[in-house]
Amino acid sequence: MLLKGKHMLISKRAFLFASASYFATARVGAFASGFDDMSYPHLVQGPMLGAVTPTEALIWTRANGEYEVEIRVDTDPLFKHPFVASRQLAKSENDFVTVHSINGLKENTNYYYRVFLNRGKALGQWARQLPDLSFLPPFNLKTAPALGSKTKFRLAFGSCARLQGDPIQPIWNAVSLWKPDLFFWLGDNIYSDSKNPEIIAGQYRQQRAVSSMQKVSRTVPQLAIWDDHDYGRNDYDRANPIREESLDVFKRYWANPHYGLTNTPGVFFSYTYGGVDFFFLDGRYYRDSGEQPNNNNKTMLGSEQKEWLKKELLKSTAPFKFLICGTGWSNVGGQDLDSWSSFLNERNEILDFIRDEGIGGVVLLSGDTHYGELNAIPWSEKGGYDFYNFVSSPLAQATSNKFLGRNPEVRIRTPYSGTTNFGVIDFDMTTDEPVLTFNLIGVHGGAVWEPLILKASELTNGVMTWENKIK
Repeated sequence: MLLKGKHMLISKRAFLFASASYFATARVGAFASGFDDMSYPHLVQGPMLGAVTPTEALIWTRANGEYEVEIRVDTDPLFKHPFVASRQLAKSENDFVTVHSINGLKENTNYYYRVFLNRGKALGQWARQLPDLSFLPPFNLKTAPALGSKTKFRLAFGSCARLQGDPIQPIWNAVSLWKPDLFFWLGDNIYSDSKNPEIIAGQYRQQRAVSSMQKVSRTVPQLAIWDDHDYGRNDYDRANPIREESLDVFKRYWANPHYGLTNTPGVFFSYTYGGVDFFFLDGRYYRDSGEQPNNNNKTMLGSEQKEWLKKELLKSTAPFKFLICGTGWSNVGGQDLDSWSSFLNERNEILDFIRDEGIGGVVLLSGDTHYGELNAIPWSEKGGYDFYNFVSSPLAQATSNKFLGRNPEVRIRTPYSGTTNFGVIDFDMTTDEPVLTFNLIGVHGGAVWEPLILKASELTNGVMTWENKIK
């Protein structure tokens, strides 16, 4: 059957195929060519919004071949006066991935963007039959607030997305309802469990194409670290035989602002948004075997990353400072568990350093456990203040009761294993007393326990708060 008009002769099959491809992957603004007549250039994954600053945004894409990928941007949602913000060639040696840096933007401003492939080049015979979908709405991005400004914003975070066990992932519909300004992935973002870099890359490609995730990943900045299942196999440490190759894949498939240091590779980096400093840690690349005795020489972070963290903490003047790690911060499980409990000497060294240097406002973030938690490490008993650990897991797989019988230092809320979940932190930096509110949200879209409210002044040496926070 053919759809007929004065200037078109489009097969119904071609029309339906093109429309389905559009909604299943990216809303590509124009299909143009440099290809054979039996194909057309389009995105197979993305676009995904990466890190944003007051003046820059990163956009990740993956094309179906070596085509020119162009990003156009406008402040008008009707896209009346777009400008070309970036243009890159998707190369086969980079798995046809491009990461676009959109510069010269204004702080705290809504922008709208579209992705075009091979814009302005001649159409092939088959592609000429495809409808132009550029009339559909562009995607939205918002730049970060100006440095030094006082603002309110919302962070969502989660971990453990096992595509094999939950390919539909309804959790993203709940995330979308809460309209976060940022989303942090805290590790086990895929479950490759492989020593083959191509298998790891393939899992990223499949996760990036999950339909329910698209609304969030295209409009909310995504930042990430890894844990064992996206680093290699279960509980892998620095002995991972493909750790360098795995790092290359990670850097290709995420759009973080930085990765490690010049002479110290890894996925760790720092990031500032809305007056809050976030320190993303790499708990795998330099990790000693968990079976080694827990002594002062045993390390999860490695000496260079740990020194970097201490220097960054000393420089920070933010009211809140988040230490983000895929591995849980509590002492639960002892020597045998794949967590900070097997590295207590190093963990305690960091917490003592924070106390001894008078660094206030530190909060701990982690995932991994397959249930939601809110715990505290009562360092007020040691002359410091209480370190709160916000835990969200899993985003997409069955929850687990495996470790519920193990008790950390202090449980502030009863662990939640009812459904998949994500964390939400609301920051209010507009008052003289900066405050945050932490909620854990279930797949149904509602909070699963009473929120925790923390003032920056409660995170200073000599202040004990944990007893009054238990609900």
